[in-house]
Amino acid sequence: MSNIHEKTMTKSELIGNFHSFSLIKDFQARVILVRLLVSASLLFLIILFLPWTQNVQSRGTVTSMNPGMRPQTIQSIIGGRIEKWYVQEGDFVKKGDTVLYLSEIKGEYFDPNLVQRADKQINAKEQSATAYSEKIRALDSQIDALVSTNKLKLKQARNYIVQTRLKVQSDSINLMAADTDYLTAKKQYERTEQLYKDGLKSLTDLEIKKLKSQETLAKKIGAENKLLTSKNEYINTVIELTSIQNQYDDKISKSKSEKYASYSDLYTTEADIAKLQTQSSNYSLRKGMYYVTAPQDGYITKAIKTGIGENVKEGENLISIMPSNYEMAVELYIDPVNAPLIEKNQHIRIIFDGWPNIVFSGWPNSSYGTYGGKVVAIDNFVIENGKYRILVIKDSKDYPWPKELRVGAGAFGMALLKDVPIWYEIWRKLSGFPPDYYKSSEQTKPKKEK
Repeated sequence: MSNIHEKTMTKSELIGNFHSFSLIKDFQARVILVRLLVSASLLFLIILFLPWTQNVQSRGTVTSMNPGMRPQTIQSIIGGRIEKWYVQEGDFVKKGDTVLYLSEIKGEYFDPNLVQRADKQINAKEQSATAYSEKIRALDSQIDALVSTNKLKLKQARNYIVQTRLKVQSDSINLMAADTDYLTAKKQYERTEQLYKDGLKSLTDLEIKKLKSQETLAKKIGAENKLLTSKNEYINTVIELTSIQNQYDDKISKSKSEKYASYSDLYTTEADIAKLQTQSSNYSLRKGMYYVTAPQDGYITKAIKTGIGENVKEGENLISIMPSNYEMAVELYIDPVNAPLIEKNQHIRIIFDGWPNIVFSGWPNSSYGTYGGKVVAIDNFVIENGKYRILVIKDSKDYPWPKELRVGAGAFGMALLKDVPIWYEIWRKLSGFPPDYYKSSEQTKPKKEK
C-alpha cells in the first residue's frame, strides 16, 4: 500500500523544490503580442523613411560601339559558282585573306582574252579619234585659206569697183564734151543754112557743116553708149563683190559644218573610248572579284552557302564573320513613358546574363554582380518593337566589364534616377505615377559669366 502524504504542496514550494520549475516564468501572451506589434510598427516606420533610388529597368543585348565592328556577313559582289573554300567555321582570318574562290557563270565573261580584246578595241577607237583630229586640223587650214582668199578677192573686187566708177565719171565727161561739140556743130549748121538761104554761103559750105553736125551727133551717141556700158560694168562689179562674199561664205560655212561634224564624231569616239576603258577596267576588276576576301580581322562564325559547285547570286550572303577587335556596348530598349527620364552621360547599372548577381534595385550600392555604364546615344524615334533604343558603354570609373562577354549576350539595365524615401516610392507605385524627372547637377548649374 502506497504511502501518500496528505499534505498538499503550494506553488512556491513546488517551484522551489524543483530546479526545472524554477526556470519557468509566468509570461502573458497578450503582453508579448503587443510588444511584437509595436516593434514591427516601429521597424516599418523606420524602413519607410529609408532612402530609395528610383530607376528605370529594361532589357537589351551586348553589341559593339563601332558599327563597323559588329557581326557582319560577307557577300558576293558578282554572281558565280563556288569552286573552292579556303576557311572553315571557327577559323581566324586577317583582313584580305581569301575565304573562297568563285568561277564565272555569265556567258559574256567566258572569253579568257576578254581584257586583251577590249584593249584592241580601245586602240582602234584611239586611232579613229586621231584621224578625226587630223581632219579637224586640215579643215581649220582650209577655212583659214578660204578666209584669206576671200579677203584678197574682195579687195580685188573693190578695186575694180573703184576703176569702173572712175570710168563712169570719165565717160560722163566725154559725153558732156560730145554733147557740147554737137550743139556747137548744130548751131554752125543752122547759121550756115541761113546764110546759104541768104546767098552768102555756098552749098559746099552748107554740106560741110551738115556733115560736121552729123559727126558730132554720132560721137555723142557713142559717148552715151560708152557711158551706159561703164555704168553696167560698175553695177556688175558691185554684184560681183556680193557674189564673191556669198560664194566664200558658203564655202567657209561648208568647211565649218564639216569641222563641227568631225568634232561630233571625235567626241562620240572619245565617249566610246571612255566606255571601252570602263569595260576593260570592269573586266579586270571582275577577275579580282572571283576571290572573296575577309573585309577585316575576325573569326568565321557560320557558312551560309556550303558545298562545291553551288551557284550564288550577286549580293547574296556567303559567310558571317565576327570582328576580333571591338569595343563593347549595350543597347537597351526603353518604354516611351520613361524615355524623357534618360539623358546622355547618365549612369546605368547593368546585369549580364550568365554572371552571378544579387541585386537590390533601390539600393544599387548594396548590389553585387552589377557593372557600371553611361549613356552615349539615344534614338529620337521608336523602333519596330515600339520602344526607344539607347546605347550604353562601360564606365571607366567603375569595375571593368567581363572579358568573356560576347556580342549578342543578354543584358539587363537599370537607369539610376532620383533618391527618394521608400514611403514616397510606395505611394508613387500605388498611384501609377512615373519616376521623378530631373536634370543632373552639371546641366542645371548656371554658367559663370566671364
